[in-house]
Amino acid sequence: MKYFMSRRRRNVAILLVLAAIVLKLDQLLSISLRDTARTSGWTLLTMVLVLAGYNLRKKLPFLPLGSASNWLQIHIYLGLLAIVIFAAHISYRIPNGIFDTLLAVVFLLVCGSGIIGLILSRTFARRITARGPEVIYERIPRLRNRLRFEVEQLVLQCPQVRGTSAVHEFYSARLAAFFTAPRNFFSHLVHSPRPSRALMNEIDDQDRFLSDNEKQYMRKIASRVKTKDDLDYQYAHQAVLKYWLFLHIPLTYALLVFIALHVVLVHAFRGIMP
Repeated sequence: MKYFMSRRRRNVAILLVLAAIVLKLDQLLSISLRDTARTSGWTLLTMVLVLAGYNLRKKLPFLPLGSASNWLQIHIYLGLLAIVIFAAHISYRIPNGIFDTLLAVVFLLVCGSGIIGLILSRTFARRITARGPEVIYERIPRLRNRLRFEVEQLVLQCPQVRGTSAVHEFYSARLAAFFTAPRNFFSHLVHSPRPSRALMNEIDDQDRFLSDNEKQYMRKIASRVKTKDDLDYQYAHQAVLKYWLFLHIPLTYALLVFIALHVVLVHAFRGIMP
């Protein structure tokens, strides 16, 4: 923990120093009547290409390109520095024209989704480990099906009284749908235990209708309900972390397309200037 805190303080300090240098250089170039937009534009393009390269690095882990952890740190702080350079590039004002405005909006969406993803990854990672050991996302459906099979077997094994079983009836009415698919997705995301607590209270209320033998089966079923709820909790958080990238990465590639068009338009416009 001390190492991570020390690394964070160091990286933040480096970011602040670099940001100060960027702002000072932009000021000096502006005073000397240099083309600050051209310099900041090419710098920004280079940074965006490096930032986009992080996704390529994750897909090619066998290449000797440095550790994924170092790449992530570079990605985070270089992205934050890119916001400062972008602000300098547009002269700290709202861009003129439809295309430049769209480019700015896409850039801000990429940055915003990146910052949200960073917050989610830090917050959700702690939450996931708070509800038991982390389960690999791709294994969750198989584990859910196994739990459903175990509960169904318990229901079938539960002895019936006069041709009926309160356990079977409760399972059909309240638990069959619960074990079929992930449940309480948004409640898990906001860390609310109310739906799962309400279901456990319903299970406890069944005791008055059950025989001693049936109560033993219901207790076994209740333990699997708890396990299934923990699995749903992990599914909700891991799904957000996984599918958040389906927003951030396409926006990044869209930004690269907009930047390429921007470069072409700028040079074409300069070509017809007297």
